[in-house]
Amino acid sequence: MPHHKDALNKINEKLSIAEKLKTLHQVTQQHHPFISRIAVVLYDSDTDLLKTFLYCGEDENPLENYQAKLSDTTYLKKILEASEPRVINDLTQLHDSQKRHTQALLDAGYLSSYTLPMIVNDHFFGFVFFNALEKDVFNEHVMIELDMVSHMITLLIYNERANIRTLLATVKSALNITHSRDPETASHLERMSRYTRLIARTLAPKFNFDDQYIEHIYLFAPLHDLGKIKVPDRILLKPDKLTSEEFSVMQSHPGDGRELIDLLLENYGLNGVGFVDMLRNITNYHHEYVDGSGYPEGLSGDQIPIEARIVTVADVFDALTSERPYKKAWTNEQAYQKLQEMSGKQFDPQCVDALLNSKVEIEEIQRTFMENDYG
Repeated sequence: MPHHKDALNKINEKLSIAEKLKTLHQVTQQHHPFISRIAVVLYDSDTDLLKTFLYCGEDENPLENYQAKLSDTTYLKKILEASEPRVINDLTQLHDSQKRHTQALLDAGYLSSYTLPMIVNDHFFGFVFFNALEKDVFNEHVMIELDMVSHMITLLIYNERANIRTLLATVKSALNITHSRDPETASHLERMSRYTRLIARTLAPKFNFDDQYIEHIYLFAPLHDLGKIKVPDRILLKPDKLTSEEFSVMQSHPGDGRELIDLLLENYGLNGVGFVDMLRNITNYHHEYVDGSGYPEGLSGDQIPIEARIVTVADVFDALTSERPYKKAWTNEQAYQKLQEMSGKQFDPQCVDALLNSKVEIEEIQRTFMENDYG
C-alpha cells in the first residue's frame, strides 16, 4: 500500500489555536502558495464590535489590536446579510475607502481577498479572511477548497470558545446557587470584563499583547472571584467591617478559586483551553497590590502578573461606580479620583492611566450594560 501522511494531523495535537491556524495555512499554501494571509475577527453582538483575533501571514500583521463596529463596515455587513462568502479579486478598486482596515491591507500590498462569515447552528460570531498579494487568484476551484479550510477554522474556534463558555456557565450557575444574594450582578461582570479589555488594548504596544491575549483576558476576567463560592454568606454579604477571623476566611478565596479552576479543567477535560495560566493568575492574584499590601502572597510591583493587575483596576472601578445594598454608586469622576489616589499604592499606575484615558469608551460600556431591576 502507498504510504500517506496526514498533513493535517497536527491540528489534533494539544496546540494553541494560533498554532493550529499556522498548520492550516501551511497546508493551504502547498496547493495555493499565493494565499499569503489568513485572519480571523470575532463579533461581539452586545456591542456590535468586530475584533481582530487571529492572524497567520508571511509579514507583520497589518491590523493588530483593531476593532470596528459591524454596522460601519458596509462590505462585511452585506456578507452577513447574504450569509455567504464574497470575493474581491482586485482590492485596488477600494483605494478611495476611508476605512482603516481597507487601507491597512492595501498598504501591506494585498491585492485580492476572499471573506467568509463564521456561522455555527445559525450563530454568527465572526469572519475568516484569505488574502493574496496577486490579483485575480480566487477562482471557483480555489474558493471551493478555501471553503473547506474556512469551515475547519470556524469549528476549531467555535470548539475552543464553547469550552470557555462551559467554564463561565458552570461558574455562574455555582455562584447563583451558593450566593443567590451576592450583590455582584451579571451587568457588573459584563462591564468589568470590557474595562479589562480597554486597559489591555491600551497597554498592548508596551507589553506586546497580541489579539489572543486581549480576547482571553476579556473572556477570563468574569472568573476572577470564583473562589467566593466557598466563602459563607454571613461573611461575603456582611455590610459591616469584617473581624480579623472573617477577613482571614475572605483572604482564602483567591487560592480556592485557583484550585477550583484546576478542578473544573480536569473534570470537564478542558486542559487544552488556551491561556490557562492567565486564568490561574487572574483568579489567584487579583487582590495583590503593587505596594505589597495585598493577598494571598503579598506580591508587589512586577511580581504580580500583568493580567491580574489589569483585572484589579477594572473590577474596583466598576465596584465603585455600582450601587450595592450597603452603598450608593460613585460618579465616574469620584472613582477616577480614587484610582489616582491609590495609583502606585494598591493599583498599577499604567493600568490606572490606561483606564482613565478611555473615558468615552467607559461611558459607552455603562450605557450598554446599565443596571435594571433584575441586575
